[in-house]
Amino acid sequence: MNWYVVYTKPKWEKKVAERLNEIGITSYCPLIAKMSQWSDRKKKVNVPLFNSYIFVQLEEKDRNRIFEAPGVVRYLFWLGKPAVVKNSEIEAIQNWLSAPETYEVSIDGWKKGDTIVLESGPFVSQSAVIKEVKQNHYVLILESLGCVLKVNKKEI
Repeated sequence: MNWYVVYTKPKWEKKVAERLNEIGITSYCPLIAKMSQWSDRKKKVNVPLFNSYIFVQLEEKDRNRIFEAPGVVRYLFWLGKPAVVKNSEIEAIQNWLSAPETYEVSIDGWKKGDTIVLESGPFVSQSAVIKEVKQNHYVLILESLGCVLKVNKKEI
């Protein structure tokens, strides 16, 4: 069975993943903990790693079943076909999210437009293009995965 990328309505990622699991479709919505601030308090909340995207694992013949869940918009397509994500890439995301403190990415000395190969972390051996270099973070484009990765610089 392949993993596919499903585009959802904005802010519906967790609801869609939960509903798909209820109807028997394996779905994965990677979540990260983020500190949010309201006018009267701060709270740690789990937010989707990828806005409006979740991953589903199913057979090719069952692809239309996802539309039974409210909030599903469409599949993400790559080169005219539904985007297929490798099991190893899903596992890399899961491993990274389960222990984020064990991975450190350092890309000192590079500039915008450089192409690099990540040497550690969940995306090891993936090539990336540096899109943006800021004081406290880098923005990388992982072309093979079709996504943009923001890497925060760790304080020494």
